[in-house]
Amino acid sequence: MIVPMVKYTFLAYHLEYEKFLEDIREIGVLDIVEKSTEPSAEIREKLDKLKSARQVLQNLNKIKEAAEKNKTVVTESQVQSVLPENGAALIEKVTALRDKKEVLKHHDIHLQKLIKMLAPWGDFSVETIKKLQENKVYTRLFVTSEKKFKPEWEKEHFIFVVNSVSPWVYFAFVSTSPELPELDAEEIKIPDKSISQLENEKKANIEQIAAIDNELIAIATSQTTAIERYLLELEQSIDFQKVLSHTTPAVENQVQVVEAYAPIDETVTLEDYLNKNEIAWIKKKAKAEDKIPIKQKNNRFAKLYEPVGKLFSLPAYTEMDLTPFFAPFFMMFFGFCLGDLGYGIVIVAGATWFKRKAAADVKPILSLAQFLGIGTILLGTLTGTFFGINLLEVESLGNLRNIMLDSQKVFYLSLAVGMLQIMFGMALRAVNNYRMFGWQYAMLPIGWIIMLLGITDTTITKMLPSINMYIIYAGIALVVFFSDPASGIFGRIGKGIWELYGISGIFGDVLSYVRLFALGISGAILGFVVNTIGLQIKDSFPIIGPIFFVIFLIIGHGANLLISSLGAFVHPMRLTFVEFYKNAGFAGGGKEYKPFKNKLIN
Repeated sequence: MIVPMVKYTFLAYHLEYEKFLEDIREIGVLDIVEKSTEPSAEIREKLDKLKSARQVLQNLNKIKEAAEKNKTVVTESQVQSVLPENGAALIEKVTALRDKKEVLKHHDIHLQKLIKMLAPWGDFSVETIKKLQENKVYTRLFVTSEKKFKPEWEKEHFIFVVNSVSPWVYFAFVSTSPELPELDAEEIKIPDKSISQLENEKKANIEQIAAIDNELIAIATSQTTAIERYLLELEQSIDFQKVLSHTTPAVENQVQVVEAYAPIDETVTLEDYLNKNEIAWIKKKAKAEDKIPIKQKNNRFAKLYEPVGKLFSLPAYTEMDLTPFFAPFFMMFFGFCLGDLGYGIVIVAGATWFKRKAAADVKPILSLAQFLGIGTILLGTLTGTFFGINLLEVESLGNLRNIMLDSQKVFYLSLAVGMLQIMFGMALRAVNNYRMFGWQYAMLPIGWIIMLLGITDTTITKMLPSINMYIIYAGIALVVFFSDPASGIFGRIGKGIWELYGISGIFGDVLSYVRLFALGISGAILGFVVNTIGLQIKDSFPIIGPIFFVIFLIIGHGANLLISSLGAFVHPMRLTFVEFYKNAGFAGGGKEYKPFKNKLIN
């Protein structure tokens, strides 16, 4: 359900306004009405800092995970500098370390290229060459191809072949004259440092990178709490500045006016504070045309599915929250699409095991996985599939096979479930329209329901053969005459006839539910293929075949479970957001309730 909201308007004296904001932040129930203003330079600057801080924290968390995985422990003696404890200083420290590490890495690549280039020449002394040059003895280095190198060069000049690495010849030319003879070779510039010097520099470079890594690991494993608190401080400061920007000055800037919404069941503490401090305030019922924040309040089961609904949109304030109504269907549809009893057991067992040590914010996701696993177990039992094994063919199960359905029955069941959800959505639309606009607006979806029931009885069930056509006519009449209650009689009839054309869309919506059957069958076929290949591996290797058989089954069914689970989550969302929401008349576009509160409270 959607929690009812009340709208407050506060008038505070400008000298006491910031104190007032700090007080209501501590109460933490007000969602401040946003004005369409551009963020100030101060807010933009803090948003940039917040973005950088989040990136730093994300990188530190990755470093921490890698350190824990590799069981890397950094002692105080391995850290070259004193680590700050302040969050802002830590961000600056980490940023400086990362920049320095990046420079060192680029320099290491440069050193590696120089070492590779000098490798054919060996480790000669650059200082000796420079001293010889000072004494008018010039040494130059050349490289040419084996085809171009002429042996007579060694007789005509002081040329010494240093190395020969096919197809290249590396040689040195020594002369007392700076002039060069004509040689078909490329001259190599003599480096400033020898290979040994470059390798020592590279070693020092690597040591500096390792030292930086140690400092980053030390920060990641012991200082992230300070950075997280700094993030909250930044967010809180930004929220405060935003509230200030959403304030309207009045009475020659002597009074500050701010509007906000609060859940109707959380106003006692707020109003006690307002009355005690003699704050001028006005309380009004929230109007439908206002941009009212949405706070959902559902039971423990439906609450798990709220994040799924938010992926599409929050409901509008005046309409019905459809979360508790699509939640059971979503659970069933997931089981339909995955459709394997064994996979359902794995999901429930895995989610239960991880839930024991999971963080508080992760436990709802694992609870959702448990329910989806239960849905898979139920539908997997109904369709008779266990890790790709068709249980209908297992004679030892006896009468248990009577509750299982073959593929044809599963196909019909998917269509029946689709029709049920669509008509259920229409019923919800009727209730919602009656609640919002009156009984006449509820007649259109009721007419569609009656018409679809009549068509279903005429073509399939045939339980009321004598009156099913009258049922269809009654539904058509409701659709024609109540398609637009605000119009006149001729307008109603014209729009009603056009509305009847939508029956093709309804049948198309029903056919969309065939995907439940198709995905379940495809997953079962893949599981069967995995089993077949596994048995072939087992029979092909007399001794190690059973070992490879088990390994292949684990890998194959694991991959099938992951791929099928993705489809089993995405396609029920599609059916919910397109077919169900459309027929339920879902408007959406709600703004999430985000109270202005103190984020630093532990």
